[in-house]
Amino acid sequence: MLNLKNNFIMPPIKLGYSDGSGKVNERHITFYRCRCRYLGAVIPEPFYIDKGLREIPTQMGIDSDDKVEGLHALVSSIHESGSRVIAHLNHPGRMANPAIEGNYFISSTDRPCENGGATPKSMDARDMAQVIDLFRNAAIRAEKVGFDAIELQFGHGYLLSQFLSPLVNDRTDEYGGDFENMTRFPLEVLDSIRKSSDLPVIARISGDEMIPGGITTPEMSVFSSLLEKHGVCAIHVSAGTVCSTPPWYFQHMFIPKGKTWEMATTIKKALHIPVIFVGQINTFEDIERLHAEFPTDYIAVGRALVADPDFIGKYLGEVPGAVLPCLACAEGCLGGVKSGKGLSCLVNPRAGKETELVEPAKTPGRYAVVGGGLAGMEAAITLKQKGHEVDLYEKEELGGQFNLAPLTPNKKSLHRLVPYFVQKLKDEGITVLFKDAAPPDLMKYDAVILATGSKPVAPEIPGLDTYFWADILREENLPENKNVLIIGGGLIGVDIATGLIPRNNRITIVKRTTDFGEDMEMIAKKLSLKMMKEKGTVFSDHTHIRKIDGKTVYAERDGENIQFEDIDIIVVSTGMKSFNPLEEKLKDTMPVHVIGDARKIGNAQDAIRDAYETVINL
Repeated sequence: MLNLKNNFIMPPIKLGYSDGSGKVNERHITFYRCRCRYLGAVIPEPFYIDKGLREIPTQMGIDSDDKVEGLHALVSSIHESGSRVIAHLNHPGRMANPAIEGNYFISSTDRPCENGGATPKSMDARDMAQVIDLFRNAAIRAEKVGFDAIELQFGHGYLLSQFLSPLVNDRTDEYGGDFENMTRFPLEVLDSIRKSSDLPVIARISGDEMIPGGITTPEMSVFSSLLEKHGVCAIHVSAGTVCSTPPWYFQHMFIPKGKTWEMATTIKKALHIPVIFVGQINTFEDIERLHAEFPTDYIAVGRALVADPDFIGKYLGEVPGAVLPCLACAEGCLGGVKSGKGLSCLVNPRAGKETELVEPAKTPGRYAVVGGGLAGMEAAITLKQKGHEVDLYEKEELGGQFNLAPLTPNKKSLHRLVPYFVQKLKDEGITVLFKDAAPPDLMKYDAVILATGSKPVAPEIPGLDTYFWADILREENLPENKNVLIIGGGLIGVDIATGLIPRNNRITIVKRTTDFGEDMEMIAKKLSLKMMKEKGTVFSDHTHIRKIDGKTVYAERDGENIQFEDIDIIVVSTGMKSFNPLEEKLKDTMPVHVIGDARKIGNAQDAIRDAYETVINL
């Protein structure tokens, strides 16, 4: 295809690092430079081909010549590693971001995405000609800049797939109706690019949109064969649509791993060109399985490289050390982009901050870290990397409350994080002391970092004598076929509910406000609430528990008295409070730094990032 040095490719992942101008900056260049060394090729984030077609305000563009200098610098930087660079060109159609001033919306239809978005104009001949010009000019510019190939987006619910999808395309002209007509415009775009540029063209498709009435794998097999006849050099098989099935589009931990690999295998049978396999490829075992069980030509590894820039280097044996695991959680990579701060990572606080180096300490000291949760372990490791001596105190088990996170049915991938930290502590030679640190233990150190975490808050309710928290998910506590009342419907309450449902427990969950799953990552929230509703969970908002008498719980909802009868188990998840018993005892005797939940209640990403940033700024 491209004479790559190996068959590993980094697929396009939105970074959101631009300043709004669409130009490449040093943050982009450093991000990819840190990840490209052991890859055959890199596909940077999707480029917008018109400023009025942005998905995020901070996207990179390839729409005008003022972008050429920066794009050339990006391409040259990646080329220095021996890796090829592929320009991903996409028109979002009706999926352009309605929150961005100046954006416009066109599609094969005049219907908006059913899950929200702007109402598009149904394209006429003039619109189609303008779109073809945009793609052609972008392709010419990509060749001018020095890209080695173009990837053209035919999938994921964007414009070209809006023509291909029978669920979206409702046209009655020569661009709608039967399969030949629906493929006409996408192929016209491809043909125009092929005539305008000598660069090889890869097609990215959704092997299945994973929604009734949408694009299916058999149709994509036929279409991929057409793409081959029109000169495409490879097919990149993903799944889902940004409109209808985001979990598949983002390859979220809630969806089954390997489904896209099966789609790619089916589609490859119709082709004589290479196929790129993608989708939650985030362990060495995944790569080995692909090589052993699937007809793999190329393997696209994305978010695993966000988590650990040396993931492929470690797989190839070129880089030593444990792999910092991608959890497929989308907390930082998707959440960071949507927040406007740019791509980050739950497990890797350095993601997006590669320009900030961890400088060795000018005066190495001896530190104690108290608390072996995520924040404490991150702090200990970063201290050691800066050249300090470190002892880590933990009175129970390393990992703290995060050990409960993988116990829900769709978050099993989270189990990889704590073992990584434990291994990294060993690799760095950090002593772990399993004891409850008291002030006399700490007087021998130059400074102390307190990562003592948080504890659950229980409301004062008459009769609330026996109850569980998230610890109910531990195997020794896990009930079966019980009536469970969960007081508190935030992230922890919803997670607990999803962990109890598979054991045939009947769940009632109450909340004083209305937003069940508040503060959850959006995909996990939507799918968790969907599961709960399908399994008959009773949701009671605006509910205040007044008292508990045996198996009867008395409450008030919107000013009316209500009761919950025959309750076997009560779970309380009404929030957390910082646990910091040592600061006052130590602050007058030595430097003390408080991190993670002990300083401010947050999530796992907050804890890791706070620990890292605190240490590098010491």
